[in-house]
Amino acid sequence: MTQMIIHNARLFDGTSLSAAQSVVFDGERLDHVAPDGAGLSGAAQIDLDGDILFAGFVDLQVNGGDGLMFNAAPSLDTLRRMAAAHHRLGTTLILPTLISDRPETTMAAIEACITAIKADVPGIAGLHLEGPHLSLSRKGAHDGAHIRPMTDGDVAIYLDAARALPCLKVTLAPENATEAQVAALSRAGILVALGHTNADYDTCLRYFAAGARSVTHLFNAMSQLGNRAPGLVGAALATGTVSAGLIADGIHVHPQVMQAAWRAKTGPGGIYLVSDAMAVAGSSLQEFDLGGRRITRKNGALTLADGTLAGADLDLARAVQVMVEDVGVPLTDALRAATSTPAALIGRSYALPPLSQMQSLNPKTWTVQPAIKPHTDAQDL
Repeated sequence: MTQMIIHNARLFDGTSLSAAQSVVFDGERLDHVAPDGAGLSGAAQIDLDGDILFAGFVDLQVNGGDGLMFNAAPSLDTLRRMAAAHHRLGTTLILPTLISDRPETTMAAIEACITAIKADVPGIAGLHLEGPHLSLSRKGAHDGAHIRPMTDGDVAIYLDAARALPCLKVTLAPENATEAQVAALSRAGILVALGHTNADYDTCLRYFAAGARSVTHLFNAMSQLGNRAPGLVGAALATGTVSAGLIADGIHVHPQVMQAAWRAKTGPGGIYLVSDAMAVAGSSLQEFDLGGRRITRKNGALTLADGTLAGADLDLARAVQVMVEDVGVPLTDALRAATSTPAALIGRSYALPPLSQMQSLNPKTWTVQPAIKPHTDAQDL
């Protein structure tokens, strides 16, 4: 490939969304942009027909994909398949997420992610440990048998893992971890998130002061916003140093509640979109097991036999669609929430990648495809 000209493209760079223009690549490198229809010539041309050209989504909560759960097989092969499945859905960077499990499974997950990073597996940004140091009263779909307090030994394991991974995120509850432990993890560069907790507002503020910088799936499995008890929801919205993940499928949180939270969130921390995707992502699978419990896919939701939501049947293109069409968030803001906001939280810049890694998003159908696989074949000049 020498020069490629992509016409009628709306370029999103992580900050702003352009009007339709021509984007010129010299080989894999973005060379320049020009007004659309400027009479450019080159080796090949693609007409995106107004689609959005961007670097792909960033998802910090991915439990599975391609028919696999990370918990069931925490291995390099699982990570390759998960990352590839989510790439097909438009997500180019993920944090594989391990749900509360046995210590040996946690160790296997850490080793698998370290191996994936050393092997340069595309799309793997690190590791998210969601538990096991959560609250039993807010465990959601987590297996209560695995939930336990954080020990000094756990802290040592996490500190070692953080030295070997570009990002380690740990979701915990104040009920099963101390402020001193949070401070130790935070000082080591670990992204500490509060979640699956019934902690009150003042307790959450103390844990934010100790170093927690995120909240896992805002509104779900946490103390709620009440008239006299703001809970973790109120603490997250009021604290500017904290960002909050949101499962924007219209099922986990009502669109009007999402709209209120979006307007209320104090910055500079922001709300970012997560899929909380399970094994069904990128597959036609209709049911699967989580720790011996059957999870069923129906009407856009994943549930246990008792009706408890168990992750989400969601990808980030659909989440952006919900934010724009149902919540009323401007498209550019919704795109930031699925790209540059979560990227910044894990210390990654949202730079435009080489041409072969770029994605195109059709905002009419909300489908994503690789940018160099155009609607019609590229025309040689």
